[in-house]
Amino acid sequence: MRQELKSLPKTLADDVARNLVMVARLLDSEPEEAYQYSRVALRLASRVAAVREAAGFASYVTQRYSEALTEFRAARRMTGRVDLWPVMADCERGLGRPERALAMAGEPEVKQLDKAGQVEMRLVAAGARGDMEQFDAAVVTLQSPELASSAVHPWTARLRYAYAEALIAAGRADEARDWFAKAAEADSDGTTNASERLAEIDGVEFTDALDPELDEDETESTEAPAKKRGGGDNADDRVIFEDEEDVEEFYEEDDLEIDEDFDGVVPERAQDAQDAKAEDTKAADAEAEEAKAADAEVNADADKSADKS
Repeated sequence: MRQELKSLPKTLADDVARNLVMVARLLDSEPEEAYQYSRVALRLASRVAAVREAAGFASYVTQRYSEALTEFRAARRMTGRVDLWPVMADCERGLGRPERALAMAGEPEVKQLDKAGQVEMRLVAAGARGDMEQFDAAVVTLQSPELASSAVHPWTARLRYAYAEALIAAGRADEARDWFAKAAEADSDGTTNASERLAEIDGVEFTDALDPELDEDETESTEAPAKKRGGGDNADDRVIFEDEEDVEEFYEEDDLEIDEDFDGVVPERAQDAQDAKAEDTKAADAEAEEAKAADAEVNADADKSADKS
């Protein structure tokens, strides 16, 4: 790429290089932003093959297959390279033309690809067969020495995973499980979700302990058997139960035998209630005596006034 950019004025070359760096940096994590940077680079240097190729991949990952195919064709014309042939065929699939992808899989350019490129072309061809609902043919397309090999290469996990998916589509789920397992063994980088598919077949469910939505669901589903009266610093620590089921949930079965005749009065507080009642009665009697004495004085004064008159 540096050699290609040397054909540009230095200032322009620096601007193009900065945009291409951002494309490479954001392509996997922020593909839309990468696409925008690729368009800037394309406007600045559309006659540079590296720019056309970068623009093609940015369009490809954002599913702009028509644009991607245009850029890949331009890059191939400028360089004469064939390594873009599989991704060009996959663009044809993305445009809803799987038959063209299959035709490209039979072209002489495929023989010029390296081993990784040939495996990639085989994956695209099998995908095209699947698009056309030729599921058994897709299985046959993926059967190859590379699939049978026990050696692990960068493309091994994806090839085994694609074969397992093809078996599923062809109604051969029992065989697919073994190939998902083999794909998971080869997938140390997590390129595929083979482990999840294997667990799905085995009926295993995984729980994400860090999922905040799961915590909320657990909180909502948990009901306290009892509640405390009042609130704030002076809240009463006494526990109020709504019914006998609450009591049984709160205590162990051996800890408490429920008294069906229980009247709601806490035994240790009964004496306090009696003492308070006695004090109230005494106070009421005292007030009655004072009232009687006051009435007697009023009557005595009234008698004296009557005698004088």
